[in-house]
Amino acid sequence: MESTYGDRDHTEGGDLETQFEAILNKTIRRGGNVVIPTFAVERAQELMYYISTLVHRDLIPDVPIFLDSPMAVDVTEIFRKHRDYFDDETWKKILDNEPPLRFPGLKMCRSQDESKAIRNVGGPCIIMATSGMCTAGRIKHHLRANIENRNSTILFVGYQGRGTLGRQILEGSDRVRIHGRLHDVKADVRQIFGFSGHADRSALLKWLTNISKAPRQVFLTHGEEKSAEALSKTITDDLGWNVTIPDYKETIELD
Repeated sequence: MESTYGDRDHTEGGDLETQFEAILNKTIRRGGNVVIPTFAVERAQELMYYISTLVHRDLIPDVPIFLDSPMAVDVTEIFRKHRDYFDDETWKKILDNEPPLRFPGLKMCRSQDESKAIRNVGGPCIIMATSGMCTAGRIKHHLRANIENRNSTILFVGYQGRGTLGRQILEGSDRVRIHGRLHDVKADVRQIFGFSGHADRSALLKWLTNISKAPRQVFLTHGEEKSAEALSKTITDDLGWNVTIPDYKETIELD
């Protein structure tokens, strides 16, 4: 099983829509931009789902909202094309004239020129761009343009791996290197956990305790060493199960 958040529980900040609404409104009121590093597949569309609700119900001011990623734009078109797979909740939004992937202010950016033009917007805006951990892609240009602006917000909605630019910003670094140049981190840095596809420690343990018969061995993967070791100790102490954290390229034979 995974161990991404094996050493901690997600911070409870209220429901996703309420958290999102508060951060967006606070940033827009002070005249800043909201920059959201995002993954192109599913995460970007999930963000649009929540933003669309806020827009359709006039819960945030009318500002430009950019999805700046050719791949994310293409994936969104796939979502739109296969509407037969939407769930009842999404169809209700569509029938109530609140389509989650089409809403006022949304601008889809494929070309570099469209991306560069975002810098010329004369007021607050919301920018979703890849990559999700700020390791490459257009997000770096938007970070460079906003990270020294105290009015702007860098909003993280996904896991930031060790050694990534996103992790450095999230952990409170005063200065970070972007495109070979050091920048002071003056923007407001926020994080919302509810968008993560990874369960926290309590949820992982809850899942395990529903297994009626203890497995002979639990293998912990997909987590940094610190997180995996902490979860291993918890499982051993609380459940008395055997736990292994495989080494890189280790081969284990199961009888």
